[in-house]
Amino acid sequence: MPNIGQIVATSLNNALLGIANFIPKFVAGLVILLIGIIIATVLKQVIVGVFKALKIENYLKRYGVPELKDEFTWTNILAEIIRWFVIIVFLIPTADVWGLPQIITVLNEFLLYLPNVFVAAIIALIGFVFARLAYDVILASTKGIDAQTSNAIATITRWAINVFVILAVLSQLGVATDLIRILFTGLVAMLSIAGGIAFGLGGQGTAKDLVEGVRKRFK
Repeated sequence: MPNIGQIVATSLNNALLGIANFIPKFVAGLVILLIGIIIATVLKQVIVGVFKALKIENYLKRYGVPELKDEFTWTNILAEIIRWFVIIVFLIPTADVWGLPQIITVLNEFLLYLPNVFVAAIIALIGFVFARLAYDVILASTKGIDAQTSNAIATITRWAINVFVILAVLSQLGVATDLIRILFTGLVAMLSIAGGIAFGLGGQGTAKDLVEGVRKRFK
């Protein structure tokens, strides 16, 4: 019985000593994390305020970028990505203070991946804007052609660019890269073959009229 009591007392002393040694580290790590969360939240509010002042959402809507609903707007998405980037930056020293090396490894990998999400969002915005501009340019440059044909060409061009943009975004995110490459190659081949067959078999007259109309317009 005295040995059992001594063992229990030793275990309790070691546990209390471990807790006493860990409390300062826990408090220090918690302070670092709270500072990071405060900085990230303030930075997000600043970014959202600047975007709202510049009316970025209105410009994106004007140029045909798909509109998101409620809190899932492009402004909030970009600001949230930056917010989490800052939080993870502060989480790494927090995990270091707490003595969690495996968590540090996971956070470093996630931190390296997060810029890909930001770049993918930028690619999506630029791509959708370019698709709308291409649509408007084609409509303006083909006024001499039939309105229905002009609108069809512009719509096909816009959707083709949108599809390529989506594939580029998925590739940037590293989602099924090999499958995306195969789909991209197949899509280009399909459009080429379909266009060749259409103009070769039944669209010779239409192609001739289109080329002739463009030629007269430039003359």
